[in-house]
Amino acid sequence: MDKAIFAAGCFWGVQYYFDQIPGVTRTTVGYTGGTTINPTYEDVGSHTTGHAEAVLVEFDTQRASYETLVKQFFRMHDPTQLNRQGPDVGDNYRSAIFYFSDSQKDIAEQIKQGVQKANQKQVVTEITPAGQFYDAEAYHQKYAERTGRGMCHVAYMPV
Repeated sequence: MDKAIFAAGCFWGVQYYFDQIPGVTRTTVGYTGGTTINPTYEDVGSHTTGHAEAVLVEFDTQRASYETLVKQFFRMHDPTQLNRQGPDVGDNYRSAIFYFSDSQKDIAEQIKQGVQKANQKQVVTEITPAGQFYDAEAYHQKYAERTGRGMCHVAYMPV
């Protein structure tokens, strides 16, 4: 098993999308990339913590590669939108990849370059080392799956 962290706007739809990928064994929504310890949803929404809404993805490397996850990440959102996705606006909705190793960093940068070549707009996705990840409140976990709502900007696309 391995892990990865992605931020691509509202974490409800991002979690739902990653849950559809064969080989993904667990996902957790939460907050990362900022300075506040143990932030709440309200804290992150105040735009004072520096945290992004993110998804911690655990995956079986025999069934899903990190490269596959990064490609799906770029497919599920618009990486040219700075600090927003769809109707959600703010630094907590930024596009970011938080890597755990040099190998993950290299793969993410290579794929980002390819996405940039195919795009006329500037790709603004941050690629930064993973730091502390704080689980979001229980009511946010598997929100789209539990309620049938909350896909936000992520349209269901077969993976």
